[in-house]
Amino acid sequence: MSELTLAHPPVPDRPAELSGLEHLRLLADGTLPPPPMNVLLGFDLVEVDDGRVVFAATPSERLYNPLGSVHGGFAATLLDSAMGCAVQTRLPAGVGYTTLELSVNLVRGITAATGPVLCTGRAIHVGRRTATAEGRVVAERTGKLLAHGTTTCLVTDLES
Repeated sequence: MSELTLAHPPVPDRPAELSGLEHLRLLADGTLPPPPMNVLLGFDLVEVDDGRVVFAATPSERLYNPLGSVHGGFAATLLDSAMGCAVQTRLPAGVGYTTLELSVNLVRGITAATGPVLCTGRAIHVGRRTATAEGRVVAERTGKLLAHGTTTCLVTDLES
């Protein structure tokens, strides 16, 4: 099995004094390096606002499954990232989250010919213990819906 060397170092722990929104804005503007998984799968955090984030990615043949299309896990991971980060934008300093449940609907096949895709995550509810969000993956060129999903997250205190 081949080993992947990352072009960026792992992201440092979120400083305790930063809110989720502040942290994500530092990632989006390049002040902090992207998480290694974003580098691996080619995800770019391109918009961050209160309760909403947008990731951009360009699917390639290196993500193909045996049937000759992009593996569904690509869209699922993109949705999980966007929906989780949408929740994170609403979390105060010292508070984090983890995915409890992820539901993904793949409505169109994705190939390299699809071109760049955009994934928007929106927080629906962020409470003291749980949060929910929804997301959509669309083809940037056509605006066609490729996948959509929902998530439930557990809201937790960040470890010191």
